[in-house]
Parts: sequence; C-alpha cells; structure tokens
Amino acid sequence: MAKLASERTDLTVAEVDRLHAIVGEWPLLADLALSDLVLWLPTWNEGGLVAVAQVRPTTAPTRVPDDLIGDFAPRGRFPDIDQALAYGRVVEHAYPVHFGDRVIAVVARHSSKQPRVAGKLEEIYLQTADDLLHMLVDGSFPAATVLDESADSPRVGDGLIRLDKNGIVSYASPNAVSALHRLGLATDVEGKELKPILAHLSRRPTPMDETLMRIASGQAAGRADIENNLATVLIQGIPLQAQGFVFGSLILLRDVTDIRGRERALLSKDATIREIHHRVKNNLQTVAALLRLQGRRAASAETKVALGEAEMRVGAIAVVHEILSRDTGETVAFDEIIDRIIGLMGDLAPAYAAEAPSISRIGSCGALPSEQATPLAMSISELLQNAVEHAHATTITVDLAQGAGQVRVVVRDDGIGLPAGFAVSDAGLGLQIVESLATGELRGRFSICNYETGGAMACVEIPQLEH
Repeated sequence: MAKLASERTDLTVAEVDRLHAIVGEWPLLADLALSDLVLWLPTWNEGGLVAVAQVRPTTAPTRVPDDLIGDFAPRGRFPDIDQALAYGRVVEHAYPVHFGDRVIAVVARHSSKQPRVAGKLEEIYLQTADDLLHMLVDGSFPAATVLDESADSPRVGDGLIRLDKNGIVSYASPNAVSALHRLGLATDVEGKELKPILAHLSRRPTPMDETLMRIASGQAAGRADIENNLATVLIQGIPLQAQGFVFGSLILLRDVTDIRGRERALLSKDATIREIHHRVKNNLQTVAALLRLQGRRAASAETKVALGEAEMRVGAIAVVHEILSRDTGETVAFDEIIDRIIGLMGDLAPAYAAEAPSISRIGSCGALPSEQATPLAMSISELLQNAVEHAHATTITVDLAQGAGQVRVVVRDDGIGLPAGFAVSDAGLGLQIVESLATGELRGRFSICNYETGGAMACVEIPQLEH
C-alpha cells in the first residue's frame, strides 16, 4: 500500500499511516459487515482512483473474487465513490476517510446481493459494522490510543458481546458465552454488567487490573487476558461512539487457553536451554582453570604448551555457550564471540611470545546460527593461537565479512610468513583441526598462504545459512 500511495498519489506520510491503521483493523470490519472491502485512493492528478488494499470476510461468501490491488478506475466508473470523495460523506456503500480537512481515501463495501434470512447474530454483526464504519468516517475508528497487553487479536467468529452505554450486556454470541463458561461462569450474562462478572472470573489479585476493567466497562479500546486456573480468554474492547458520545461497546472474546499454554511451555523450554548452556559454560571454565593450574605445575615445556593449547580450545567453546545462555534465539552475536576470544588470546599470548602481539578485529558478520558458531569460533581460536605462537608478529588482524551467500573470516599477521613448500597436511595439530572443521562440519573452504606485503594470511569461507 505504501508503495502504491507513493507512486500514484500525493498523500503524506502521516496520511498513509492513518490508512495503515485502518487496514490493520479492517478484517474485523469485513467480518461484521459480511462484505468485501476495497480501499481506493485518488491519484495525484485527480484522473481517477487506485485500489491499494482489499479484504474478504470469513463470515460470508466473497463478492469480489478478483484481486483489485493496483487496479486503476478512471473518474465516472464508480459514481458513488466519486461522490463520497468529493463531498466527504457516505454515499451508498462508499465511506470516505478523512484526515484533517480533506478526504484521503474511500472504503468501498461489497455486500452479497443474495437474499439472506438474518438471525439475531447477523443483525448484531451488521448493526455493529454500520456503527464502526461511521466511526471510521468521523475519524474515531481505529482508536488513536489502545491499551494493549497482547499481540493476538480475536476474530468476530470467536465470540462477540455488545454492551450498552452503562456496560450492560445487550447481546452475547454463543461462542462468547462458551468462552465465559470455560472460565467457570454458570449464569446468563445478558442484561448484566460485564465488568463485575469478569472481575469475579479472573484470578488476578484485588484491586482488579485497571486495563482489563477499563476494557470490560467499555471505557477504553484495548486487549487483555482474563485468566484463572480453568482457562485463559483474550478480550478486545472497542468503544462505540457517535459525535464524541459513547453509546456502547463491542467486546470480542477468544479462548486462548491452548495458545497461552504453548507459549508458557516454549518459555520454559527456552529457560531450560539457557540454563543448560550456562552450566556447560561453567563446567568448561572449570576445566580450563584446571588445565591452567596443571600447566603451571608441569615440568616439561612441551607439556605446558600442550596444556595451554587445550585451555584455549576449551575457553573458546565456553565463550560460545556463554553467549548462547543469554540469547533466546537460534542465532548468536558472532562478533561478540570473536571479541571475547581475542581477549582470551591476549591474556594467554605472553606464554607463547616474549612480546605479545596486538590483536584486533575489523568488519562484522552479525548473527550466525548456533550450529555454525561453535566450530567457526574454534577455528579462529586455533588460527590466532598458531599466529601468536609461530608468526613472531607485532599485529594480528581478524577480518570478518559476510555477503553473496557466504561468511568469510581472514586471520592475517605481519610476522615471518610460511616456510617454502608449506602444506597444511605437514603442519601441527591446530591447523589440521581448522581444516577439518572448515571443510567437514562447516562445509566450507580453508586456505593459508603468505601475504603479499609480508606475514601470513589464513582464510575460512563457509556458506551463510538462512535463519
């Protein structure tokens, strides 16, 4: 819609935002009106109209089976829409949308022409649709301020209650009554005030949650959960008004017991996974500390080096688990992991070199899936350790980059470079680990060579997984 409005109209950003707010709520309008709705905007040259949004009802057959979005209608094709646009008032089934002093759009309502035997429920639907559409015309729907405690939104068929101006239930649909019964209600609700009924059903402590009470009394628009040990029901309230006077309220209800149960289960699962990563991190740090202690007591220089390398490897894995213990998603901030590994390597560097080199990171590769983060972090750790121990460098740089479907890591130093005829197969355990991780677990490529201006350069390239 924003693209069409920008290309075909002269609407301002604020005016387009108003239209976005309407489109965000109009599935409710379509269901209540038992009608298709199409949003038409006047073109910048006033030569006609362009359709920018369309919604079909779930409560009735569609009257507009074709997709009209992007269609142009010259002046005169739809006289009722032209008149609604020109005069700023409802004409037939065309409802003008005002913004300030001008009409910025028209909502066209397409109802079924087939005769229908309307029951009480359909009468309430249609009456409420008329009320909301006239509120749309005068600018009071959708509400500018919404008390929102939930990202969910009930649909008309989930359950509907109409309140009068005093908050008394004038009508409750069968599905709405069923939702209240699941909360434990054993009496009829029609003719009774809804606010004390919901206060009695909720398990929230007294005084009752102000948001829920304002919604239940018809004083404010918004969404909130009613919850007890039997069920959880989401309610959405929309005050109905005309000329600034509130004459009633629409309350939608949806039984979300199963949904909230799954959400709590997922939260519990996430918390459990984070706790596992936290404990693994603690255990690995303990192992690293033991290796460090053993290395200090080792009599052989070769043993000290081997224990130091093992400590670095364990520490790199511990860093990944520490980041995962704070992150609830399936990806981790890899730049932070590398910064932590660089810090660890800086602490251990004096054990390998008389003058510890300066180690820094440039570039970024953002977030990576957790299944890639651990082996890639281990690879970089091994490359840094190898550079510190053997390159006799003054500076070491870790260059991170992503793009074109791959992640690229380059570890470069300004040291003595690689000897003639160097091959990874003849190198030590560290580089063999890197090659194994890069080509095996990460399904990428590993290369190492002398850099053109001196020193060595090791490169790991892996495919960028979607997440």
